[in-house]
Amino acid sequence: MNRRRANASIVANPVLVGAVTTLVVLVAVFLAYNANNGLPFVPTRSYKVQLENGSNLVRGNEVRAGGFRIGVVESLRPVTLTNGRTIAELTLKLDKKTGDVPIDSTAMIRPRSALGLKYVELTKGRSSKTFHDGDTIPLAHTTVPVQLDDFNKLFDTKTRQASQDNLVGFGNAFTGRGQDLNVTINQLPQLFYYLEPVARNLSSGDTQLARFFRALGRTAAIVAPVAGVNARLFTDMGTTFAAISRDPAALEATISESPPTEQVGATSLRVQRPFLNDTADFSHDLRFATTELRAALPDINPALETGTPVLKRTVAMNQALKGALTAARDLIQAPGTNTALRGLVATVVTLNPQLKYLGPFVTVCNYWNYFWTRTAEHFSEGDPTGEAQRALLNTTAGQTNSLGSGGAYEAVNGEGYDNLTPAQKARGDNEIAHGQPYSGAITNSGAADCESGQEGYMHGPLAVFAPARDKSNNGLTRVVADPHTPGAQGPTFAGLPHVPPGETFTREPLTGAKLDPALTSGIYGG
Repeated sequence: MNRRRANASIVANPVLVGAVTTLVVLVAVFLAYNANNGLPFVPTRSYKVQLENGSNLVRGNEVRAGGFRIGVVESLRPVTLTNGRTIAELTLKLDKKTGDVPIDSTAMIRPRSALGLKYVELTKGRSSKTFHDGDTIPLAHTTVPVQLDDFNKLFDTKTRQASQDNLVGFGNAFTGRGQDLNVTINQLPQLFYYLEPVARNLSSGDTQLARFFRALGRTAAIVAPVAGVNARLFTDMGTTFAAISRDPAALEATISESPPTEQVGATSLRVQRPFLNDTADFSHDLRFATTELRAALPDINPALETGTPVLKRTVAMNQALKGALTAARDLIQAPGTNTALRGLVATVVTLNPQLKYLGPFVTVCNYWNYFWTRTAEHFSEGDPTGEAQRALLNTTAGQTNSLGSGGAYEAVNGEGYDNLTPAQKARGDNEIAHGQPYSGAITNSGAADCESGQEGYMHGPLAVFAPARDKSNNGLTRVVADPHTPGAQGPTFAGLPHVPPGETFTREPLTGAKLDPALTSGIYGG
């Protein structure tokens, strides 16, 4: 009585019934989910299979033998062999109840449906030796035939369109040619009669037809880089032959003149034999240069590619240059050209020392700009009509060889007054020169020494010369003069500290420079 009550209480408990039902469902789902990998608690064996390619196999595909499922594909991965070849390696999980797998068994990828689903078909061999668990079925015992989906991939959109074009082309080729086709079929037996011995000779090993095609392939590979040149050659040959065919008479004349021409050539070649021998010797010596040329071709070829378009443009440039060269030739041949060139050389010889001396006055001391600046100020005095020249007239003492007197024959040296009134003599003391004969611009090393305007007042005695005569001082020299103010005065406000690089210079003026008589002949009468 109590046992029946206990059983009734278990069934009557809804929580317990729900838990049992949920557990049963979970077990069913687990078994269904793992069905592709084999049912649990079923003993299995694993084998590895080497294939050329995976052929779209996936994990969980079936393994069949004799149409029955005996296992599944557990995994698939690429493997690289020792020879560098990459293949696919499958891991198969087979039920133990299928028995052992002989070592001469084979495996093949087979389609399961037209939609691309595949399976592995295992064909057991008859060997007494069997694979152990984990062994590998080698690549030599597996086959991956052409699959249906691979075959269908051949007929893609481009292939289908090309097939349609071929059918249209073949149809157009045979349209209206039925009679020709009948004649061809009628002549084929006779063709095959003569073709049989030809084919027998070609198939013979003595013919070495395979060697011929290999050589033909090598020839094609050699000719391939110059295929464009050969194509252009045949095009040009077609144009040449077309021109020859338009004038048969000229071709006949060429053929008729060929024998005497060849006779003359044979005679000429005997004379040319020494030259040809020298050419052969030269070519023999040139082989070393050609060996070096091969290594230089990577540098020469780009230069030729770049230079070829340039050379094409030089034709037009040469035409334009023809007139200029003709004019240059006429100028060279003109009688006065040589005289002008000699005069130009003499001018350069004369001008060069002047520029070497005067150049630093411009480039270092900037005196050229200063001169024109002061000139603008000189003409800045306003008047009713515009501007007038500004001038301040100063008079000097009337002594002999003074700074203001004309006809001086020596430096002003404090000489007395001549023929002057007492009022004129009262204008000042006797003048004595204090300064340089020439103001410098640079030192001997090219540093700035802009003396003009910066020399100050020189104290003596510094004279390096003696006047020709001195009436008032018994021949004594009181002139204070030196070729240059002692020390470097430096640049002007806008000047440079040194002669610019590349400029030639001299500190002293070159006086008494003489020209080469060979350069002055024809100018100054030699």
